[in-house]
Amino acid sequence: MAHSKVLLLKPVNGLGTESEQIKVRAGYARNFLFPKRIAVPLTQSNRKQVDALRKARALREAKELNGAQELAEKLQKTNLAIAVKTGVGGKLFGAVTTNDIHKKLGSAGIEIENRRIQLGQPVKTLGKHEVKIRLHPAVSVELSFDVVSENPIDPAQE
Repeated sequence: MAHSKVLLLKPVNGLGTESEQIKVRAGYARNFLFPKRIAVPLTQSNRKQVDALRKARALREAKELNGAQELAEKLQKTNLAIAVKTGVGGKLFGAVTTNDIHKKLGSAGIEIENRRIQLGQPVKTLGKHEVKIRLHPAVSVELSFDVVSENPIDPAQE
């Protein structure tokens, strides 16, 4: 099978980031990477683009890191209270999931991707809980939130 050496212009999951020189199958390069302008064939003239791409990549990564650190500071100052329906004795109907936390953060004015929220197991009890949010490979935040009942808790009947 024929292979081609290409220079990535944009990051591609599973292949690499921009300015990387990789070896891929010729058909993949010809039919996918080149038409979408994700990569160019690796030639002597294209090697000169590598320095410019590396500088752009370094600036972009520094900007992303600064943005993640600012968002982390904002998240640490945030207090969340998620109201849920409860039954007798404060037992939850359902559970609090990452989607609930994502919606609550969105209503608080903090926009992050849902996949960045790492909740091990859905929360099924009232009280204070913690969730890990990975904003950047180098920045993660432990966010604490309260699960409260939206209706008065009746004592358990025996």
